[in-house]
Amino acid sequence: MKLAWIDTRRLGDLARPVIEESVHAGVAGFLCDDPALVADLPPTVRKIGLVTLDTPKASVPDLAAAVDVLIVDYRLAGQITPESTAVETGVMVTVTGEETLSIACRWAAEADWTLVEFQQDPSKIPLEILLAAADKAPGNLITVVEDIADAAVTFGVLERGSEGVLLAPSAVGEATELVKICHGGDSKLALQQLEVVELTHLGLGDRVCIDTCSHMQQNEGILVGSYATGMILVSSETHPLPYMATRPFRVNAAALHSYTLTPNNRTRYLAELHSGSEILAVTTEGRARRIVVGRIKMETRPLLRIQARAANGQMVDLIAQDDWHVRALDADGGVRNITELRPGDTVLGHTLSDQRHVGYPIREFLHEQ
Repeated sequence: MKLAWIDTRRLGDLARPVIEESVHAGVAGFLCDDPALVADLPPTVRKIGLVTLDTPKASVPDLAAAVDVLIVDYRLAGQITPESTAVETGVMVTVTGEETLSIACRWAAEADWTLVEFQQDPSKIPLEILLAAADKAPGNLITVVEDIADAAVTFGVLERGSEGVLLAPSAVGEATELVKICHGGDSKLALQQLEVVELTHLGLGDRVCIDTCSHMQQNEGILVGSYATGMILVSSETHPLPYMATRPFRVNAAALHSYTLTPNNRTRYLAELHSGSEILAVTTEGRARRIVVGRIKMETRPLLRIQARAANGQMVDLIAQDDWHVRALDADGGVRNITELRPGDTVLGHTLSDQRHVGYPIREFLHEQ
């Protein structure tokens, strides 16, 4: 999980509502240059003090005594140190060109905390260089971002991004969105073996192929199912097939009415997906990651209904294209052509406890069959 820091220095009248929202949303820390504001922060959050060349010298001792982390402009490094050894330390570097980028690279490889603001280049190339220079460094890199969209891009640089971001919100609500992005990396789902109970050939219907913007792995696919409470892991087209090339970006998923999982514990109908939609790709170990849909292909094909049962008796239902090249994944990472499945065979799936309304989990009576 990435770190969400909120910059309180220029919030003005927004300070109190943003801080209240941020604490509730689970923001990791608040960056301040005012000892009085630090004193008002709850003990559940990390308090970060910042000392720049413009910080009044008289306020520095009080600030250093009140925070959990003291970050100073790199030009002041070694001149200002907290009295308590419990206070962590770090540096801030404003990157305006090649020289200051080199300075940031050096500090990121050595400091416990490095706060970096990029002012010259609007691209992410300087951040790429910084991440490469600090690769495997023990400290933490925090990047100043302009807005929520910038934070999302920052976390994707070199497929890992910095350890956290610092945002000065312009409105209430942005802190909550920032925390969601920080939680939006790989997550873990509890997969289980499902026993195939019955297979039924249904005739023609519309099925959906999902073409994503990601290269999927051989043990990776998408969870799909007719019921929101249970889904089967359908493989990506990463395994060789006669007569056609592999398509590692594609999953021949299921009929258009089917559910799939998306970030933030939501579900979407396959028919709702479009270019730019976000869904979860899931491996046989249960690792889930956010991926982007490039397009969907909806075509009329013969359909096959697969009914399977979890160990607790919960039924899982999937209607997919009735074709041998549609494959489910098993617990060993192997692929099972769905037309070759028989009652008693097992496939991997995921069961959910809550029913859904417009994709959100709800706790009310709702029955699917």
